[in-house]
Amino acid sequence: MPKPRLKWPNRNSLFVFRWSKKKANTCNHDHKPIWFFSISSASGLYRDNYSNWRMDAMEEIEIVIVGGGICGLATALALHRKGIKSVVLEKSETLRSTGAGITIRANGWCALHQLGVASNLRLTALPIQGGKDICLANGQQQEISIEKGEIRCLRRSELITSLAESLPPGTIHLGCEVLSITPDPLSSYSIIQLQNGGTIKAKVLIGCDGANSVVADFLGLKPLKFFSLSEVRGYTEYPSGHDFKNEYAQVRGDHSMIGMIPIDNKLVYWFVTHKANPKDVVAKDPELLQQLTLEAIKGFPTEMLDMVKHSDRDSLSLARLRYHAPWDILLESFRKGTVTVAGDAMHVMGPFLAQGGSAALEDAIILARCLAQKRHEIDIKTNGSQVIAHKVGEALDQYVKERRMRLVRLSTQTYLTGLLTKNPPLLVRFVCNLLMTVLFSDPTAHSRYDCGRL
Repeated sequence: MPKPRLKWPNRNSLFVFRWSKKKANTCNHDHKPIWFFSISSASGLYRDNYSNWRMDAMEEIEIVIVGGGICGLATALALHRKGIKSVVLEKSETLRSTGAGITIRANGWCALHQLGVASNLRLTALPIQGGKDICLANGQQQEISIEKGEIRCLRRSELITSLAESLPPGTIHLGCEVLSITPDPLSSYSIIQLQNGGTIKAKVLIGCDGANSVVADFLGLKPLKFFSLSEVRGYTEYPSGHDFKNEYAQVRGDHSMIGMIPIDNKLVYWFVTHKANPKDVVAKDPELLQQLTLEAIKGFPTEMLDMVKHSDRDSLSLARLRYHAPWDILLESFRKGTVTVAGDAMHVMGPFLAQGGSAALEDAIILARCLAQKRHEIDIKTNGSQVIAHKVGEALDQYVKERRMRLVRLSTQTYLTGLLTKNPPLLVRFVCNLLMTVLFSDPTAHSRYDCGRL
């Protein structure tokens, strides 16, 4: 039997594959020897993802987390810290870090501290000590209000690796795409059908599968809405070091904006926000994406143009900006039976407050805490499935209750900020500024939120 062919991961992949041949009752139904893979990182993380899975029989699992991104891994780690086992299903063949960098504000660092990974991550990124906004039209420069608490920009790969390495072996299962979710009428649990033919019965199902969430669809959440904006993100490395200050800087033009933030003394994360256009659809090639980005910032300062021109093309990504409307977050039912969502699957928002990642980390802490508080009331051996489902439902209701108004405020402030970014008509600008003044007189108060102890 020839060894299966596999596309080698790019520089954004956190893991590489190692093939080995074993005989086991796993993915194939005819029980022939199949090729297994394990994943390793430079730091020695190993996972043998399919070694205990029988795809010809339904497997019952206590807690299943769909999505191996930041929120999914953080939720699994938060549960692990409380002594609760879970399984993470990731549809990709590697844990990836699309988006290059991620800003973690003070509230996010509180959550990372509870997860036990904050200290090591601080060593990988500089603290940001200020910010400035420059208007290209008149050259006017003003200071951007930065909270007194901690704020750093991390490599997404560093954050994901740190979370993944803190999990026990066998937690993460790659190449497990969820096709459908149906409720089990007998137990109130969820039946998960995987693309590889596997079937799982999950006592608790948590959707951390991002903006295109299968779990959110199962819950019947409203479709996402689109800003009329797209954003390109990337890294630029300066082998001899850069001269930028430890501050966030943004330059605004008539139709686009570029922002940059140093990660360390040699690496800078940047993004370019511009009006969405048909060319965005075909800008999958990194070289073409780089060229289109340079066109979008013509006339910007030379140091900004050089930063994009000399960027690491493998790090470039393009995203159309989407959001859950604040009124939808206020009214949605985020729980059905023993199923709920977290992270972007629950509250995807624009990047204008740099709170998407930090809010997802808050979700992880609060969800794990709520489940752990109800766990002592459940005796798995003696309680029937209906009793267990009822207690889990109470925990998930408490989680949603704790998160709802926090997320409504975050999404409202993000939504208004996004509208102002688009240079709206004078009346719309006036209304947005009035609402921002009334509702968010302290524009950085959102970063002082404390998710509490795990």
